[in-house]
Amino acid sequence: MTPHPKIDAIVEMYLSLADAEAPGLVEGLYLEGSAALDDYHPTTSDVDFVAVTSAAPPVEVLTRIHTNLGVHPFEGVYLTWDDLRSNPCGLGARPQAHAGKLNPRGGVNPVTWHTLARHGVTCRGPKPGEIEIWSDPAVLAAWTDDNLDRYWRRLVSRAASPVRAWSLAALGGYATVWIVTGISRLHYTLATGELTSKTGAARYALQAFPERWRRVVREALRLREEDAARPSLGGLLSSLGDDFGTPRRSLYGSPFERRQDVLGFAAEAIDAAHALYTAR
Repeated sequence: MTPHPKIDAIVEMYLSLADAEAPGLVEGLYLEGSAALDDYHPTTSDVDFVAVTSAAPPVEVLTRIHTNLGVHPFEGVYLTWDDLRSNPCGLGARPQAHAGKLNPRGGVNPVTWHTLARHGVTCRGPKPGEIEIWSDPAVLAAWTDDNLDRYWRRLVSRAASPVRAWSLAALGGYATVWIVTGISRLHYTLATGELTSKTGAARYALQAFPERWRRVVREALRLREEDAARPSLGGLLSSLGDDFGTPRRSLYGSPFERRQDVLGFAAEAIDAAHALYTAR
């Protein structure tokens, strides 16, 4: 049993398709991400999975499975049991499902391994505590520190540029949640060595950062809990309705004011997280 009936239905559909296409291929299936961290929201959350096979699976088989599954929010990576025992930073690319398509050369990172080991939900196969899963807190911290600039600072720079698509996206609720909670999650990991969800990160940020940023954090938390901030034009228009509609739900006078705080918070939180790593 998984944390939500919608997840149960997606998992059942996936396993039926996988078993029909290649009986015995998927020996283990685990959930990570929001479903494993008790933060699943049926409208906006993906269902993040780790599928385990005995050997490298045929890409053409995986492609057919995910083509038949369609564009469901079922996104994850295919690993072998040997992969789970190995440092992901040295593995190279692995097959990855995203937006209904199979990328044969997707990236992997230590967050997946640590989430699986500590919080993974078993849909098929032995429980995470019964198998060997690689774990190294120092590698997790180093990857987290690097990710602050390699992904997040670059994203914030795009959102601050008036000629980039992310600048428009940053006016909406999805980007508010993604940026504020995403960077807060990394700060949390560097501060505690643990992993947390988007909601958990927002609640942590309310205590960890100065009063100056509490409004934007509360706004991100509101949007997350209302489960309506989607990465689409419809989601953007819906969140803008929070600013101009009746009743008015946004904590901000305008989306431009909110974007300014999102970007300001992000810059300060990235610097603070780097400082935590340097002080280790």
